[in-house]
Amino acid sequence: MSKRQLRLGFILHGVGPGWDDWRHPDAQVDASTSLPFYKRQAQVAERGKFDYLFVADSVSINARSSPHYLNRFEPLTILSALAAVTEHIGLVATSTVSYNEPFNLARQFASLDHISGGRAGWNVVTSWLEGSAANYGKEEHLAHDVRYRLAEEYLDVVKGLWDSWEDDALVRDKETGQFLDPDKLHELNHKGEFLKVKGPLNISRSAQGQPVIFQAGSSEDGRNFAAKHAEAIFTHQESLQEGQAFYADIKARARGFGRDPDSVFIVPGARVVVGSTEAEAEAKYNELAGLVNLENALRALGRGFNDHNFSAYDPDGPFPREVAAEGHKSNQSASSRVLALADEGLTLREIALRAATPRGSFVGTPEQIADRFELWLNERGSDGFNLFESLPGQLDIFVDQVVPILQARGIYKTDYAGTTFRETLGLEKPVNRYTAARLHRTAA
Repeated sequence: MSKRQLRLGFILHGVGPGWDDWRHPDAQVDASTSLPFYKRQAQVAERGKFDYLFVADSVSINARSSPHYLNRFEPLTILSALAAVTEHIGLVATSTVSYNEPFNLARQFASLDHISGGRAGWNVVTSWLEGSAANYGKEEHLAHDVRYRLAEEYLDVVKGLWDSWEDDALVRDKETGQFLDPDKLHELNHKGEFLKVKGPLNISRSAQGQPVIFQAGSSEDGRNFAAKHAEAIFTHQESLQEGQAFYADIKARARGFGRDPDSVFIVPGARVVVGSTEAEAEAKYNELAGLVNLENALRALGRGFNDHNFSAYDPDGPFPREVAAEGHKSNQSASSRVLALADEGLTLREIALRAATPRGSFVGTPEQIADRFELWLNERGSDGFNLFESLPGQLDIFVDQVVPILQARGIYKTDYAGTTFRETLGLEKPVNRYTAARLHRTAA
């Protein structure tokens, strides 16, 4: 029986996920808008046989936002550029259902899928910052439960648009002059609670049929949506025990929706710090933690609470419980982790600094990192990990020193399985709905 295979993604995060990462002496301060920087990272990740590159996104900033979020590329744009300089690695972009028209989004992702030869993935988000509404001429941000109702309908519409063309709809016969079989091009004619979309989409299906669907919800609504629809799920778990609980819950929900749980991959975020010795790894982590100041830690803390300004409170006092409601209607998973720290009796300062520099489980030597990855995989804490580059140069170190160990243990691929993202993940190509209906009628 073959061993379970670890799935790895790499987050393209420019100057870093934190507020102070850019201050590192070796950091490239314009990395978030540097194509050469991203090109090199993409090619290193592909050399390490990573399953995919991932670009996170939001559509609202203010002066308290992190340096990377303040000034960065739009996800589909940078991934289209990287498609031209990579061959196998998946390309996953975040795009919100709350502030995009489904026809445009379906067309953009289908275009990336064609440009890349079938390597696109869509991280479906609903947007949780209230400031987003004003950027799109909206009076108010949709409530949490309404956003997920919209997401259900929106995803169904986009998938319907991706199926506008059956796989053999384009005849392209020069002799007869027939370019298209009109019976295999379909209007969607959707009319629902939120959306009204006619179709068809003006671009055909790609080599993988449809982009791979990612999702990151951890609330009750988010978990149900992910378990029902997602093929890979981003999450954040501090310990193996937390990871196991989330893993078991999502897999059970997926089974309840009639899905094969093994076709739903759970990939927690991991900020890996690798050192040649334990002492060196700890020193590198401390180097990272030492970049953080309290002012920026408080800014980072506010992100999960709808960008709440925590600098107005006494940092050595208790966490202000009255802001919990802001987190509930904004980013429930991030704010819940902070509230759990408050339950431990930590001061606001302690919570902010701990949240800004999470040590996690993945600081150590190459062998220790491989051990922990294998443990999480075997003990059903995850199906893989979504990696940040913790410090400049750490991606290269991981690829050169950790990946060979994982490969030698037989839990990580030595090459890509095919040319499309779905082939890389071992996922089946979705059958076009209209083709399936025709085959069903023929069989009947």
